[in-house]
Amino acid sequence: MNLLFLLLWFAVCADQDARGRKVSNALTFGGTLFFLTYLLINGNSWLGAPAPDAWWALLLTLVMTLPGYALNRLGAGDVKLLVALALGSDYVYLLGTFIGAGVAAAAWLMLRQKCWRHVSQRVRNRYLHLAPQASNKQPFVPFLLIGFVATALLIR
Repeated sequence: MNLLFLLLWFAVCADQDARGRKVSNALTFGGTLFFLTYLLINGNSWLGAPAPDAWWALLLTLVMTLPGYALNRLGAGDVKLLVALALGSDYVYLLGTFIGAGVAAAAWLMLRQKCWRHVSQRVRNRYLHLAPQASNKQPFVPFLLIGFVATALLIR
């Protein structure tokens, strides 16, 4: 049930990012505060990992994302979402999510010209920022969601 909650939260964040290239601070800070509170009260992360694993995931998140943010390759929403994910899970989920997102983003960049014309008009209108003619800086949270789902399927 906890995994489902985390997945739904992640999906809402991904939808916001894909639609407007921005994730609400209420979702990212709210998720961070929720997962941090849960971690401090229960001594384990939302997905049941021991507290040290969640803290290592947080440190790993900062090491992996802050350089990308400083170089303008990652947005602040991406960083905040990954911080919340780190506190709610562990370093295995975090690394799997990040690696899966990289693979999914690379695949999308290679295939988007061919795939986009087969997407329904309703979906194309909703997710304009994923279109091939959109900016080269694609929304990243939808790809993080794909990486998270793939990781969850492999772990469970």
